Order: sequence, then C-alpha cells, then structure tokens
Amino acid sequence: MTSKERKARTISIGKFEEGIINEDAVIAQNKMIAVSDGAGGGGVFADLWSHYLLNHLPNQPISSFEKFDDWIDNIWENFYDNQEIEAKSKGGMFLNKFYEEGSFATLVSVWKIDDNTCQWISYGDSVAFCYHPTTRKLFHSFSELKDFDNPPYLINCKDPLQEKGFKCGKFSIEKDSIVFVASDTLSHYIIMMYEIAKKNLYSEELQAAIDSKTKNSNYIKYAISMKDVDFESVLKKLYNSAYREFLFKSHISSLIRKGLIGFDDYSIAFMNTNITRLF
Repeated sequence: MTSKERKARTISIGKFEEGIINEDAVIAQNKMIAVSDGAGGGGVFADLWSHYLLNHLPNQPISSFEKFDDWIDNIWENFYDNQEIEAKSKGGMFLNKFYEEGSFATLVSVWKIDDNTCQWISYGDSVAFCYHPTTRKLFHSFSELKDFDNPPYLINCKDPLQEKGFKCGKFSIEKDSIVFVASDTLSHYIIMMYEIAKKNLYSEELQAAIDSKTKNSNYIKYAISMKDVDFESVLKKLYNSAYREFLFKSHISSLIRKGLIGFDDYSIAFMNTNITRLF
C-alpha cells in the first residue's frame, strides 16, 4: 500500500461520562459504510438495535422507500422476539417500556456502485457526505443546519416507518473524492465548519440556524467568530484521529472545550479510497 492509499476507517466513542453506554454503531466494508445512532431518549435496547440494523444491511444498495420498508419488515421480528425475552426477564417498567415504545435508531448508509458513483440512504439525522478536493465542494444527505434542532425520524423495531423520513440519492465520485458518514452531532459540526469556511455562500442558512436560539446556535456563534476556517484541515483532523480511540477522544474533547460541538456519542466512517491529495 502506498502512502496515498488509505483503508476504510471507522470509529465510535460514547459520551464523556462514566457508565454510559455508547448507543451508536458503525461499519466500513470494502464498498459500504454506515452509521446507526441508537436513540436512548425513548424505548430500550437502542444500542442493540443500532448494531442489529448494521449487521443486517444488504450488500447491494437500497434504492427506494419500498425496498427499505421491505428490508425492515424482513428483519425486525427476530430482533423483537429476542429482546422480548430479555425484557421479560427484567419485567416491570422495563418490560412495559419495551412493549409501549420499542427500540429506536437512525440509519445512514453508502454503497459504492462503481468508480464513478456511490448510492446513499438515510432515515433520521445521521448524514452521508462526499467531499471533492479538486473543487473543494462538500455534498451531503441532510437538509440545512437549523433542521438538526428538529426531532429526527427514527426506525422503530415494532412500528411502521414513515415514508417522509426516508431519503436516498447518489454521489458522483472521482478518484480523490472522500466519502464518509457520521452521526448527528458530529455531522452538525462538519456541515457548520464547511459553511463557515464558505460563509459568503451560506450566510442566510447560518443566520437562520443562529436565529433558532438553540444550543446548536451557540456552537455556530463560537465557530463563526474564528478566523480563516480551513475545511480541509477540519476534515483531515477527523480522518487522522479516526483510527485510535485516544486520538479521537482527544480531538473531540478539544472541540468541546472550544464550544464547537455538543455532548453525544460520536461516530464516523470513511470509505476505502485512493486519496491523491488532502491526506
């Protein structure tokens, strides 16, 4: 492997608190990357559900909501039956919560179709990205910054999906394109830094997010006060720390101290690619 050839790279770390379970799951295979963010704010078994979803992703791309719905329909019951046994062993309020709420998670996945195309799906606020170093343009699966403040659509292990929560699309890729996926809080940071690096183009979107007056608004205010944001440097630091837990934790801790990112689980996966420049 030459210095310019890089393997797929993934990392996932939990919240910076003792005894808290990391509810994210992340995978990177030769032609597929994915992140599932287990949502522990409701239901139970969020961490198990996020891992289950990734472990059952098909090797071939999911190209429509109908196929996505069929895939979930074919896998949910085995998870539900197994976790029902565990929930019954715990009993009481835990069992009631399982029956009433189930398990929740987001999902984003990217498949490489050929040398020129990647296909992605998303359900919720985890995000797929494609960065072109030649043009210095970032493409992603999300809408806009302020929408991170909205409750995300979530895949439930027992309830029907909502079609409006599903998105799919394609990235056109080149030899040096950088394709990756990330969970929501890390995705907000990435999109925020890209837009601030190009704030003349994204001034209205940035202002709309600031006007929302949320915690995310504060991160944008801190970031926008920085001088000369270099997005490629932002991306490079994430990539270069995303193979050792202590490096990634150190980098995220630094971002927290600077007021640039919120408290959460943090997950990112980079697709295997030959990178001719940036890294």
